[in-house]
Amino acid sequence: MKLIACLFTVFIFYCSFPCVAQSNTALPHTIILDPTLLAEGKARILKSDATLMPAYKELLKDANKALLAGPFTVTAKKSAAPATDMHDYVSIAPYWFPDPAKADGLPYIRRDGVHNPEVENYPDKDVLPSMVDAIEKLTLAYYFSGQEKYADRAAFLIRTFFLDTATRMNPNMNFAQAIKGRNDGRGAGIIESRLLVKVVDGIGLINNSSSWKKEDQLGIEKWFAEMLSWMQTSTNGKDENNTKNNHGVFYDMQRMCYATLTKNAVLQKEIIEKVKYRIDHQQAEDGSFPAELERTIGLHYSTFILKAFYAIAFMAERMPEPVDLWHYVSPSGKSLQKATEFWYPYASNQATWKWQQIKPYAYSDECVDMLKIASIKYSDTKYEKSIGKVIDDSKAEKHLSNLVVGIDLK
Repeated sequence: MKLIACLFTVFIFYCSFPCVAQSNTALPHTIILDPTLLAEGKARILKSDATLMPAYKELLKDANKALLAGPFTVTAKKSAAPATDMHDYVSIAPYWFPDPAKADGLPYIRRDGVHNPEVENYPDKDVLPSMVDAIEKLTLAYYFSGQEKYADRAAFLIRTFFLDTATRMNPNMNFAQAIKGRNDGRGAGIIESRLLVKVVDGIGLINNSSSWKKEDQLGIEKWFAEMLSWMQTSTNGKDENNTKNNHGVFYDMQRMCYATLTKNAVLQKEIIEKVKYRIDHQQAEDGSFPAELERTIGLHYSTFILKAFYAIAFMAERMPEPVDLWHYVSPSGKSLQKATEFWYPYASNQATWKWQQIKPYAYSDECVDMLKIASIKYSDTKYEKSIGKVIDDSKAEKHLSNLVVGIDLK
């Protein structure tokens, strides 16, 4: 495979387009994405570095589609049930089905790894990621191209989903992943809001835009402060905090992001200690996460939990008192590096998965991000060199991971 050049700066080229990127290379206020690398990339654009043109063209193509997407709102659904307020996010648990032994099918029973098609009757679960994807593409396109149209549309989508009285989502997940006949929502549903951290980073990319006002910033900080409070005080939030699998890590990932946005340094430190505890207690001696291996789609969940840990490690680097989770070793010898080593041969198709995976692993693209990050953080090119075993050259050169060091959290 023709390896993608300049991995360790990992950014985009901008040339032969009508609007030249802004010369202002001040650091953006991003939380997971590295602001220093983003600024360096912007500077490279001004120098017409043509290396990453295919990926940049792909980003602009996606951003231009996003200009026409939405607006997105949870209030567009036909019914709020089991909630009573249309502003509440509502979904049902994906792996729960009617009990065939019961006339009414209640209560639902679990079939891990198999999606109940009824999920599609609850559109909020599709609306939220569609909103996030549009905002991600628009804000990245704005930051690197300087074209205000992208920031303007992103700001509109953010205000519609979070701030406008008629269309805003209430800052809670009370009714997420309900199980019919059992509950109206549960702690596990909080994982469906994990993508909101990308919105927080998107806001950091347009914070100098004329389209993003001071009142918008204050409003969004208030919304996420309320969401963070709900996560830490609600029954569902407390339940999720106590989970010992990927759910607990994604819960901490969200809290870490919102605590960073709202400048809660005390809580940041508390979360990092909890994450260290999770590494020590959720990981096995071989670097695996047994709770993920027990699942019927174990490779998916083994990748999934590592993504959450990686996101937290990025945020820990940029705390007021930085913490290096990449190289942290727990009292019992557990670490993210050991977890990466366990995961690597399976993610790069160099070893056959030994545990359950009842359906083909269809998310190879997401492994590209992780392999590139591992190459950078652990200074080992073997990760990068294995990308050719995951996706082909034509797809790799257009991959978003060539533009930013980020994580696909889907």
